[in-house]
Amino acid sequence: MGSERLHCVFNKNGDACNYGVFVGLVGLLACSFFFLVDYKFSSISSVKDRKKAVMLEIGFSGVWAFLYFVSFCFLANQWSRTSAEELPLNQGADAARAAIAFSFFSILTWAGLTVRAVQKYLLGTDMTLFTTEHMDGGAPTQPYPSNSPGGGNTETTETYQSPPFTENNAAPTYQVPIY
Repeated sequence: MGSERLHCVFNKNGDACNYGVFVGLVGLLACSFFFLVDYKFSSISSVKDRKKAVMLEIGFSGVWAFLYFVSFCFLANQWSRTSAEELPLNQGADAARAAIAFSFFSILTWAGLTVRAVQKYLLGTDMTLFTTEHMDGGAPTQPYPSNSPGGGNTETTETYQSPPFTENNAAPTYQVPIY
């Protein structure tokens, strides 16, 4: 508008632009951090550390969903107060609407992340719940016969392997390859 000074398109309120950038940038960094935590979650051996990670994810995701709600309300309010004279040729109008839409959909996204973190917390942080050994849907099988009194007599005389250190007098079956 004839000057080198930049103005925020949200009613020339610099706080609206700065708040939106802050929430978006910190949310991106935190989302990257929690992605790495989820990737390494199965290698965290301490149940207490797992619980702390899940609680941190619940807390941060809930707070960030609220901050995006505030961002949506603040940006929509400032955009509604922006007059057409302040934006000749509708400069930045599409970007402003996109920022408002992004804030709205981010509320849903962060609320969904909060719900998923609460579900993970309700599952518990027991080590056996987060292993991938029994994820095929079938019940875990027991590799050895049961020794319980009610388990029945399923003893067998078959052995799994020959006893160690026994000499076998049979001729070796290995044949030397001919080249």
